[in-house]
Amino acid sequence: MIKRNQRLLNTINQLLDGVLVVASYALACYLWLDVFKGGVVNMADFSNGRMPLLACMYAGCVLLVLLMMGFYNTTRKSRLKRTVRILFFAVTLALLIATTLLFVFELQDFSRGVLGLFYLLSLAFLICKYALMRKLLRLVRARGYNKKHVVVIGTGHLARQFVEDITADTSLGYEVDGYVGQEREDALPYLGDFSVLDSLLQGSAVDEAVIAVEPEENREVVNLIHACEKNGTKYFVIPFYNDEIPAHPEIEVIGRSNLIRMRPIALENYCLAVLKRSFDVLVSAVGLLVLSPMLLAVALGVKLSSPGPIFFRQERIGFNKKPFMMYKFRSLRMEQQEKDGWSQINQDRRTPFGSFIRKFSLDEFPQLFNVLRGDMSLVGPRPELPKFVDEFKETVPLYMVKHQVRPGMTGLAQVNGYRGDTSIKKRVEMDIWYIENWTPMLDLKILAKTFLGGIVNREKLYTRREEQDKHQAV
Repeated sequence: MIKRNQRLLNTINQLLDGVLVVASYALACYLWLDVFKGGVVNMADFSNGRMPLLACMYAGCVLLVLLMMGFYNTTRKSRLKRTVRILFFAVTLALLIATTLLFVFELQDFSRGVLGLFYLLSLAFLICKYALMRKLLRLVRARGYNKKHVVVIGTGHLARQFVEDITADTSLGYEVDGYVGQEREDALPYLGDFSVLDSLLQGSAVDEAVIAVEPEENREVVNLIHACEKNGTKYFVIPFYNDEIPAHPEIEVIGRSNLIRMRPIALENYCLAVLKRSFDVLVSAVGLLVLSPMLLAVALGVKLSSPGPIFFRQERIGFNKKPFMMYKFRSLRMEQQEKDGWSQINQDRRTPFGSFIRKFSLDEFPQLFNVLRGDMSLVGPRPELPKFVDEFKETVPLYMVKHQVRPGMTGLAQVNGYRGDTSIKKRVEMDIWYIENWTPMLDLKILAKTFLGGIVNREKLYTRREEQDKHQAV
């Protein structure tokens, strides 16, 4: 039933999206022109003969973007967060196209208020629709309807893990009919060994099959796949190395070979890499220009606070494991300048002014030069000293993956409190998540969190009185 009606349901779903977009335009015209403006006449009015047609064209543009992004490729595994993100992108892109056309054709009399309200209403209507759909589907599936019947091929660890996961999330709407494979004690029905799979799939009761065999049974996978394809059954394969696969692997084809890229990086896309680099260059250049008075004041304070150079240079390991010199304002006395790179609190090593600039992260701003040069990015994993890299790559899993992107002045780990002498394992986990899930919006969020709460750290200020007390004690 689900298979026969899925295409019809998708078509109805798309048409309903289009109707909601057009309706949101009509409502925007009514609210802005009639309610807010008291019946003002404007070419954007929905009663204008051309406007309904243009609204339909706009709706078609939104639907086209959604289709290109695979939005209507139905899957029960999609999360609402992903749905909202795609809808936001599609509606925003359509709005940008519309405003560009208004500018090109010099339609200056078109109400910007209608356009802005239309954008908000169309986005809100679509998000509410899909949130409501998910809620209704959960209620329907809780009553035993709209479920997909699944046969699990395998009886080991991977098979049981899969069943536990889909059982825990009832919103997916899966019903596991039983296991096929070696007989083992389990709550689910045992349907037989691998030889019964062909006859089991001949009926229409099974919607999908999940092949989750153990390493010692891997030789059976080809025959199991052939059995599924012979009977036209949709199937999925959980490889025996499942626990080593990251969230978003990719498959590349070279001739007759299918290569699984275990850890693809979004920034290997040339356009995205250029976008991030352009943003880094623009912001670092403007930042150095705008902040130059403050940087000069800090430099003067460092010079007057204690003898020695203004800048502290330290070798770190960066992109593609290449070393570079990272710059900071010097915050420690010259004879006690830090050697280990960790931000441990040691009052015997800091000058009072150095304590102040470390407290408010002012010592980090010279790294804008590193960003401008290309050694670093504004956002990315924090770079470490060579000796720590040599140590951590042997003791911390996936540690070296962080060097596949440029290191950053700030990063996901830092804005979540993992900076200085904190858990290196947790920092690496967040760095890997950042690399695998990078988007321009994620960088903007991290930068916003940095300026809103990440600049002032927990380091205690070292005052002049404490310095005098220390010398008196000596």
